[in-house]
Amino acid sequence: MNKDEYKNKFKEDDAVGWLSIDKLTEKLYPNQEPKHYGTIIKYLLGGEDPLDGVSIYESKNQKDHYHFVSYGMSSLYYDLENCEEEFSGWGFEFTFRLIPFEEDNEDPKWVISLMQNLAKYVFNSKKWFEEYHFIPANGPIRLNTETDITAIAFIEDPEMGKINTPNGEIQFLQMVGITSSEYAQLKQNPKTTETKRILDRLKKENPLLITDLKRK
Repeated sequence: MNKDEYKNKFKEDDAVGWLSIDKLTEKLYPNQEPKHYGTIIKYLLGGEDPLDGVSIYESKNQKDHYHFVSYGMSSLYYDLENCEEEFSGWGFEFTFRLIPFEEDNEDPKWVISLMQNLAKYVFNSKKWFEEYHFIPANGPIRLNTETDITAIAFIEDPEMGKINTPNGEIQFLQMVGITSSEYAQLKQNPKTTETKRILDRLKKENPLLITDLKRK
C-alpha cells in the first residue's frame, strides 16, 4: 500500500496496526473478551514501558492455558511515514502460553513484567529477537518461585503465525520457557539448529509449547 492509498483509507486517529492484531485474536477467540492490561502513559508520550498493552486469553486448545499477546513491538497506530516498509515496527509481537499456576491466583501479571523487560531490552539495545533465539532470565522466569524454568526460547506462535498489515508484516514470536539444563545445552551450542532440536523435542508432547512452571 502506497502513501496515497494509505491516506485515503485511514484517518490519523485510526489504530491501524492494533486493529489488525485484534482481527486475528477475534478469529482465534470469538466472543471472548480478554483481560487487557494497558500502560498508563504510552511509551511514545514518555512512559517507561514500551508495550502499550498485553491481552490475556483463556485457551482450551490442547489443554487449558493462558495465551498472552503483546501490543507495542509493532507499529500500532496511523503510520504514514513507514507504511511502505516491509515490517511493522520491530516486525514482531510477543506471545506466551502458560499453564495456570496456583500462586498466581488467576492473575499472572508477572508475565506482563517479563514481556515489558524484553521489550525494554530491544528498544534500548536495538537488538531484536527472531525465531530460535534464546535468552536467560537470570533466575526463575517467575521471580521468587521454585521452578527450573530459567530461560526463554522463541518460536513462531503455532496458531498466530505472521500477518500482513497496512503498516507491514508482523510475526508473533512465542516465548517458550526452557529449563536450566536446556539453556546450558544451547549456551554450549548456540546454533539455530540446536534450539530447533530442543523445541521440536518438546513439541512431541506439547505441540503448542505451553510453558509449565512445574516442568523439570
